[in-house]
Amino acid sequence: MKTATLILDPAFRVGPVRPRLFGSFVEHMGRCVYTGIYEPGHPRADADGLREDVLALTREMGVSVVRYPGGNFVSGYRWEDGVGPVEERPARLDLAWQSLETNAFGLHEFMTWADRAGVEPMMAVNLGTRGVQEAVDLLEYCNHPGGTALSDRRVKNGRAEPYGIGLWCLGNEMDGPWQIGHKTATEYGRLAQETGKAMKLVDPSVELVACGSSNGHMPTFGSWEATVLEHCYDEADYVSLHAYYGQDGDLPSFLASAVDMDAFIDGVIATADHVRAKLRKSKRIQLSFDEWNVWYTDSFEGGTWEQAPRMSEDLFNVADAVVVGNLLISLLKHADRVGVACQAQLANLLAPIRTEPGGPAWRQTIFHPFAHAAAYAKGDALRVVLDAPRVETAKYGDVPLVDAVATHDDDGVTVFAVNRDVEESVGLTLDLRALPGVRSAERIVLSDADTGAANTEAEPGRVTPQRSEVPVRAGEPLLVELPPVSWNVIRLTV
Repeated sequence: MKTATLILDPAFRVGPVRPRLFGSFVEHMGRCVYTGIYEPGHPRADADGLREDVLALTREMGVSVVRYPGGNFVSGYRWEDGVGPVEERPARLDLAWQSLETNAFGLHEFMTWADRAGVEPMMAVNLGTRGVQEAVDLLEYCNHPGGTALSDRRVKNGRAEPYGIGLWCLGNEMDGPWQIGHKTATEYGRLAQETGKAMKLVDPSVELVACGSSNGHMPTFGSWEATVLEHCYDEADYVSLHAYYGQDGDLPSFLASAVDMDAFIDGVIATADHVRAKLRKSKRIQLSFDEWNVWYTDSFEGGTWEQAPRMSEDLFNVADAVVVGNLLISLLKHADRVGVACQAQLANLLAPIRTEPGGPAWRQTIFHPFAHAAAYAKGDALRVVLDAPRVETAKYGDVPLVDAVATHDDDGVTVFAVNRDVEESVGLTLDLRALPGVRSAERIVLSDADTGAANTEAEPGRVTPQRSEVPVRAGEPLLVELPPVSWNVIRLTV
């Protein structure tokens, strides 16, 4: 059996694990909203049409923050369409996904859902077809106590107290030619600057996310971030990153996808800090990785103007779950700079939660590593020393077969590790010399002899994590066997 060694020491901190790392994303796309989180008439719907089975799974998953309402959708969205009496709301053509948007679910419905799910809202403003005025109007509607036309309109629409939304995205993927209202870096940077300035005049407490590159392989990557931040450095608190990974038949490369995420994050940090030095600023820009996941069906059948069409409803397997776990490891490795992260999306659409109209909701394989990280990654992320065998991949070159990170809190240390080997187990030795007080260890593993195994409506529990106790001997290293293509959590109690 191949072997790897992990040295742990609580003294070597990366940074605090912030709850916002465990965010999700709800966009008006496909069936994420309609028949996903919202389905009036469903047997499990509450009085407001919110699916209680999806709410329960969202809470179980540990989601902390949810970005809304897009995504590409927001670049053509008129927020006013989604407030007021539902029967008076206009139906619109959603140009982003070529669907029919009824606006039956809007701002108030989302905020009600967020409250019941126990998540923080992350609101996006339309900087594609709209601009400064519409953004500050939405902020005033949401956050001003009352006594103005817009805040009083919110009160009239049933919400007396301000929503107090603190986290806002200044548009979405404005570097992408596919984006409605696509702009050059200079055009967007100036718009983000002026929008951010005006929004902070309305509510100085808000935190703002400027659009970074849609992915790290865009031809303008790096230069886009530099130009945008040179314009809006004072106004922005975060810059965004988006990345999706899929398998094209090359499983070893797919399992190493986190190598690309690590490089992407490091590149954005370097660019943001370059601008900081150039402008002689003291503030450090944080990162908002507000779209990330595995995604296979990046095309869709549009043009029918159907309401809530089925699109990108990927069936995720064991290998996908291991990659998702590895991407979470990458985020934790950069806990000092990644302050927000949102897995895209929450329900049905490339999602950890699947539903059927009028039917059940169930956990996809990728649900589990997210839930584990959200539950056990507490306190501080640690800088670990990992010595692991390596493998050559076609896409990412020479990579370690094991990737890992650890977190430390008052109760102990948690190790998150993946084995990328497609054939063999790897014996991982945990060097506990800096943790002499370890009393017990619990291990969770997600793996299967069939890496293509998945959870379906017919068999929702086909892939389930397994828990076991690991014997601990005082003063000795701890050996854990990582099965091939596996996600592993080792909880050490002190």
